[in-house]
Amino acid sequence: MARILVALSGGVDSAVAALLLKREGHEVHGAFMKNWINEEQIAGDCPWREDLDQASAAAETIGIPFRVVNLMDAYRERVVQYLLDGYASGVTPNPDVMCNREIKFGAFLDFALREGFDCIATGHYARIRRVQDEEPLLFEGTDKTKDQSYFLALLRPEQIARAHFPVGGFLKSRVRDIAAEAGLPNANRKDSQGICFIGRLKMSDFLRSFLPDQPGPIVTADGKIVGTHRGIHFYTLGQRQGLGVASNTPNKAFVVVSKRKATNELVVALEDSNTPYLYSREALVASISFAGPPLRNKRRLLARPRYRAPATQAEFEPLEKGLCLVRFDAPQRALTPGQVCAFYDGERLLGGGIFSEINPLRSEFSSF
Repeated sequence: MARILVALSGGVDSAVAALLLKREGHEVHGAFMKNWINEEQIAGDCPWREDLDQASAAAETIGIPFRVVNLMDAYRERVVQYLLDGYASGVTPNPDVMCNREIKFGAFLDFALREGFDCIATGHYARIRRVQDEEPLLFEGTDKTKDQSYFLALLRPEQIARAHFPVGGFLKSRVRDIAAEAGLPNANRKDSQGICFIGRLKMSDFLRSFLPDQPGPIVTADGKIVGTHRGIHFYTLGQRQGLGVASNTPNKAFVVVSKRKATNELVVALEDSNTPYLYSREALVASISFAGPPLRNKRRLLARPRYRAPATQAEFEPLEKGLCLVRFDAPQRALTPGQVCAFYDGERLLGGGIFSEINPLRSEFSSF
């Protein structure tokens, strides 16, 4: 039996994870991660105090020790600053993926190991398959509507080896039934939405607290000025809403297809299946991380370019310096620099990386 520290978020999934591990006979402790918003309330509406109360109540009902772990400094440096730096550079970062690698399975795991725990557990909908004397393998959760393996795409094998995902083999409905049967106080609590330190704020409103407006022209691909933007960091590729540019073409709306940082131009086009720049088959992916053995040769696999997108057939070609080229069989809409591309072999998560360049010319890789 193992000594396990469970990250209790206040939600039902992590509470049931702790309950299941205790029933298996492990020595289970619960912990609530105290992050940046907990001390510095930026104009957001994050219900962290309610989360803490719910986590504490769940631990008491389960009958396990409970503590609060202060990770504010690490969160500020590794997640919030990463987010701000990304938007400032013109890309669209994914803080949820980075939070998993750097905080939950980074700073929090490091804390657990220092405190004498063998591993940590969370309420993620993902599965780990362990075979003796082999590296553990990471798979999608059984409930495909809740699968969170995409958000674990940048985890390293040594992090996966110290992780447990007890609810990954259950449907969400069954998790709630288990919680209700055990009398957990958060059995029917709604799932949290969005990034905690932003709360109910729009991302653009949050960014404005840190990054000043940098107005510039909104232009079409042929250079026609159709409006003014507040700063290209407030927009993302594929965005339709909030552009402030009306279309005179029935049943068609403008969509962001490019951000030209050098000239501070936001490029838009009327969207259809042939919209220039909006669809692409090739992407250069950087900061590659593998959940198991590295992929050293060109191969076929499934690639998921965003959380809710289906994993689709693609060719993976490893390059030097932690880069790879991904060629999708079918054109993909709004592949976005800064976002995460996750790689799969069936249900097994192979790893992932961060989109660096979209639809690059093959000749551009000659220097690598």
